[in-house]
Amino acid sequence: MAQAEAIALFDATILGRAAKDSLAKLNPATLMRNPVIFVTEVVAALTTFLGLHNLLTGRPASFALAIAGWLWLTVLFATFAEAVAEGRGRARAESLRRARSETMAKLLLRPDDRALFKPTPAPELHTGDIVLVEAGDVVPSDGEVIEGVASVNESAITGESAPVIREAGGDRSAVTGGTQVVSDWLVVRITAEAGGTFIDRMIKLVEGAERRKTPNEIALDILLAGLTIIFLIAVVTLVGFAKYSGTVLGVPVLAALLVTLIPTTIGGLLSAIGIAGMDRLIRFNVVATSGRAVEAAGDVDALLLDKTGTITFGNRMAAGLYPAPGVDERALAEAAVLSSLGDDTPEGRSILGFVRDRYGIAPERPAGAAVIPFSANTRVSGLDHAGRSWRKGAVDSVLRSLGVADPPAAFAVAVERIARAGATPLAVSVDGRLAGAIELKDIVKPGIRERFAALRRMGIRTVMVTGDNRVTAAAIATEAGVDDFIAEATPQDKLAYIRAAQAEGRLVAMCGDGTNDAPALAQADVGVAMQTGTQAAREAGNMVDLDSDPTKLIEVVEIGKQLLITRGSLTTFSIANDVSKYFAILPAIFVASYPELATLNIMRLHTPQSAIMSAVIFNAIIIVLLVPLALSGVRFRPIGAAALLRRNLLVYGLGGIAAPFIGIKLIDMLLTAFGLFA
Repeated sequence: MAQAEAIALFDATILGRAAKDSLAKLNPATLMRNPVIFVTEVVAALTTFLGLHNLLTGRPASFALAIAGWLWLTVLFATFAEAVAEGRGRARAESLRRARSETMAKLLLRPDDRALFKPTPAPELHTGDIVLVEAGDVVPSDGEVIEGVASVNESAITGESAPVIREAGGDRSAVTGGTQVVSDWLVVRITAEAGGTFIDRMIKLVEGAERRKTPNEIALDILLAGLTIIFLIAVVTLVGFAKYSGTVLGVPVLAALLVTLIPTTIGGLLSAIGIAGMDRLIRFNVVATSGRAVEAAGDVDALLLDKTGTITFGNRMAAGLYPAPGVDERALAEAAVLSSLGDDTPEGRSILGFVRDRYGIAPERPAGAAVIPFSANTRVSGLDHAGRSWRKGAVDSVLRSLGVADPPAAFAVAVERIARAGATPLAVSVDGRLAGAIELKDIVKPGIRERFAALRRMGIRTVMVTGDNRVTAAAIATEAGVDDFIAEATPQDKLAYIRAAQAEGRLVAMCGDGTNDAPALAQADVGVAMQTGTQAAREAGNMVDLDSDPTKLIEVVEIGKQLLITRGSLTTFSIANDVSKYFAILPAIFVASYPELATLNIMRLHTPQSAIMSAVIFNAIIIVLLVPLALSGVRFRPIGAAALLRRNLLVYGLGGIAAPFIGIKLIDMLLTAFGLFA
């Protein structure tokens, strides 16, 4: 799998631009989208104003200004985290822009005359224009092949060096602007206006210009806003309680208390986590059309996968020989090879390879031999030489050509066993006599069973979709370890299954590349279209796989899970952080009025001022320290919800409680060592 260019977690260029962007993001109109950080900014502005007022009026201002400075840093660190995530997206967009170049198109003046064309700049092409693309030419824009067949180098888009075949009709007719024709020629109908090509959409998507908050993210925003309001009310009520107890609470202290108690950590990292989720997909050469698609992938509990090319290799391969009664197995092997010497299909080559590896037989085609090509009418192919004949083909066709109505029982049993195992039997004859059968099997990809088992542990039901009959489908499904299968599937069957699963409350993912897959891709919650597929499929899905690897759907689900797990883990850490900060600030505020509260000073902080300042400083720098985790994501493991909750509570819950105790104590020791707030 070709992956997108790796970008260092902290690239100097990205950090430099992010530092500037973080200042621009201080605009209150922009920051209002993040209620927690917006409140922090308002409190920082108020504390700054009061500190400057005290300074101008000759009253003590150092403590208030120090608190204000660290509150501003808290806001800056939060906007910096989002700016870094967006900067990584822009860096990828720039690499995509470098893949584009000014291209001259050969606009056909008459669609039926390839010799009559007008050189036209690619940006001037419009939907419906017909262009000629010859060997060495760059495809000027997205389009559908309407004539010709050619190999196309798509490395500028996918990073994959091996050329792919594009031809008129079928599911391999879509071409992408910026790719290059390597051989032959194509006549292409343009399907996108300038600025609306696939590469243009990719650039907008990875830059985050079209990113919208997901329902889960919106729900978390509401929760954080609710917690902020609750703590704001709690802090305001402390003013009256302090007056009653004779404690003087200044605005800087109240500001510090509010900011350290509200969930600023997750509030500052929330946007970065969502943007980084889309960035991780780009690293796997998958483009999501929205953040919703990434998050939906994390909630998927039903997964539809094509059998051919996804679960299996897609080419039937020789897996066994079954000689007829009275025929030696080696003689059958020789007959199988001779009947396949003129067969250039993948099946024919697999028979030659199987016999060579198993029996050491690898003859050359005899000089003057006549090749009998496969015909859809006869369903038989083979070789004639020196008055002898070797044939292989469909069992019923070979038996009919031999005039055998009642084959030997042992042969019939072998054929039935092959069919029940989900394989395809081929009969072999030599000089008009039945020699035996060849087993052709669509081989299940190694390790796929374990991957499906991992998905099952995640609570995801896997469904194999195939056009094979039920017997073959059942055999492959058993071997692959899927939970269910749909045999002899039509586009309507896929669509009906998805709708039924969604009616049960399931979120469904599927992949496809053909026009007949478009309805199901559009209906699925996560529809991954192959880049090599048709325009209809790519427009119907909400993700596009640039490598056209259907098995990558499993990685897409894992990345979605990782996004949700990262968000949940850091939310747990943030809330647990707040619990520890209570023990730093609350005892410090009221210890003068209630000396008994000194027992709650677990960290043994030196003074109330150093305790408050240490908590504020820790609250700011923990955001920066967690930026790498937000961007790279919490490691995903296929475990159940209960196990995941336990891990979150143990690692991020207890870690969130312990980290402030250690961090605040260290900061307090440093402040005291430098003679501040001693």
